[in-house]
Amino acid sequence: LQRQLSGMMLSAGNGVPSFTPRVVLELASDTKEEAITWLLSRIRDTQYNGGTELLVEQLGPGADAQEKENPNMFLVGATWQRLLSGAEDLGLFKEFNDGSMRAFTCANKYNFKDFKGDGDSFLSTAECQYIIKHELDTLRAKDETHVPGLSRVKLYPGKSVIRRLLSKGILIQVFPLHEKEELKRLSFAWYKKVKLSFQPLEDIRHYYGEGQALYFGFLEYFTFALVPMALIGVPYYLFDWEDYDKYVIFASFNLVWCTVILELWKRCSSSLAYRWGTLSRKKAFEEPRPGFHGVLGFNPVTGRQEPLYPNAKRQLRVYLVSLPFVLLCLYLSLYVMMIYFLMEGWALSVHDAEPTFWTGILCFIPSVLYAVVIEIMNLIYRYAAEFLTEWENHRLESSYQNHLVLKVLVFNFFNCFASLFYIAFVMQDMVLLRQSLATLLITSQILNQLMEAFLPYWLQRRRNKKMVRKIHKGKTLEDQELPLANQVRLEADMSTYLGTFDDYLELFLLFGYVSLFSCVYPLAAVLVVLNNITEVYSDAFKMCRVFKRPFSDPAANIGVWQLAFEAMSVIAVVTNCSLIGMSPQVKAYFPDSDMQLILWTVAIEHGLLAFKFILTFLIPDVPKHIQINLSRLEFESREALKKKCVSSALVSTLNAE
Repeated sequence: LQRQLSGMMLSAGNGVPSFTPRVVLELASDTKEEAITWLLSRIRDTQYNGGTELLVEQLGPGADAQEKENPNMFLVGATWQRLLSGAEDLGLFKEFNDGSMRAFTCANKYNFKDFKGDGDSFLSTAECQYIIKHELDTLRAKDETHVPGLSRVKLYPGKSVIRRLLSKGILIQVFPLHEKEELKRLSFAWYKKVKLSFQPLEDIRHYYGEGQALYFGFLEYFTFALVPMALIGVPYYLFDWEDYDKYVIFASFNLVWCTVILELWKRCSSSLAYRWGTLSRKKAFEEPRPGFHGVLGFNPVTGRQEPLYPNAKRQLRVYLVSLPFVLLCLYLSLYVMMIYFLMEGWALSVHDAEPTFWTGILCFIPSVLYAVVIEIMNLIYRYAAEFLTEWENHRLESSYQNHLVLKVLVFNFFNCFASLFYIAFVMQDMVLLRQSLATLLITSQILNQLMEAFLPYWLQRRRNKKMVRKIHKGKTLEDQELPLANQVRLEADMSTYLGTFDDYLELFLLFGYVSLFSCVYPLAAVLVVLNNITEVYSDAFKMCRVFKRPFSDPAANIGVWQLAFEAMSVIAVVTNCSLIGMSPQVKAYFPDSDMQLILWTVAIEHGLLAFKFILTFLIPDVPKHIQINLSRLEFESREALKKKCVSSALVSTLNAE
């Protein structure tokens, strides 16, 4: 208790907490003092009394403070002993002295490789912040029926207080603070120095957590995997490409490539996850989402009173509202595509009637406009999909994400690739297919770079200049370190990073452009490689300079996106086999019967799909040495449990005698 009280005190005279602030809580400015006092006391209270035993202190006013500044901002930290006990509760895996990865325990802490002294450098900053977030999320209501001073905010025994406050808008945001010196070192190694080298995945993982590191690891892997396609594609494009028969060989290589790289990525991600201690970590019990609502009832799993929502009602919303809406959006996308083809036909007729330089430029205008419209429609649909998925009222975050991903993937796939399928298999115009693919790919890359990095950076730079101008006129953020209070408020105003969803979605669409139709435009792989190189720098830049620091996500793989990429590779087999069957070189073997050509194409396609699935089983997802290590740990855990049971039985026998 004495250590806790000393941690809550401010250092004399300088307004800086004596503990290391790691997380910020921002409450609404009109929150009642009674509610604030109650929340802080619950956070500071001991675990024995149902608190989190964390250190928390109110943020003081910044330099040149104004009345409109929210005073209800609080810094949260923890002692190292509390962080270590939290690491044990979460089951964080760390490297043991024998080189294996084991769940951390305080009783066995000195047997872990990097634990030295009091262990003050044993946990990464991302892990410390994740532990604090976990402890805040597990702060549960006791006997309170409502938040003191806020009778409208009801509480249910055993439910998360923080999630309840978030859902009611009392708690505006919870975000982790940047570590300025560590961020500078990471920025320099990551994006400030242009060089041909691997990304600092270990540093990214240490600062942002495993989920972010796995995304950048996949981005790097995907870029290197595209290099063979790019090297083969360049001579295909440069030398006598007007002979379209040659794309048969390129399409055949494409089929093997898209299968092998995804299977090898599983092994690569397993190795990374094992090294980072997330491969064998048990998934924590999922709490209901903050936005989940329902009628109060008894949950037989948790044994607590909590809001319940009938699954049948949710399914009715999904199939009677969400599904028809998605189908309507697909119809609108198809309608826009038909308008594009009418514009394309008009532009070609003008060029054929009077071919000039300007009419040649006019032929590209419809494709560029269509690419811009596609991006706008994707953006609008994304907001609609989020609204619908929220309205479906999913209890768990994982269920919410799965339904959102499915909605977005279906529409984006149809919206981006429907016109290419129509050109390839209905119009059978390979020249137009190549032109449309190139235009869509280049335009989407330019727009994505503008929307993802440059626009948010420009907006954030304006906010930064406004803040810095109030404190140090004529100096930039890099020239002068801001006081803690101003730095916290500056970060609070930064855009919130919404996760890797959009980043994976962009890679998914690029993978589709390469795997589905790159045989008719081999430079697609080259353009995607160049895009990914710039994507590494732009994503790193926005993570370090534009967005709030996100909480760590202890992921073991890329999740549902692995299934999405594998589904795309299956579609690629069908697409490439069909393109091969349509080539004049193959048609020459079946001059008299189109039915025989179709049957042979389908047979080869099924054979390749069978080969693909056989290859999936032949290449194990987890390397052999990692499987052995995991099996050894499982055996040791079982043996230790047996010894513990025998010891308990002997003690019970002796006590009985």
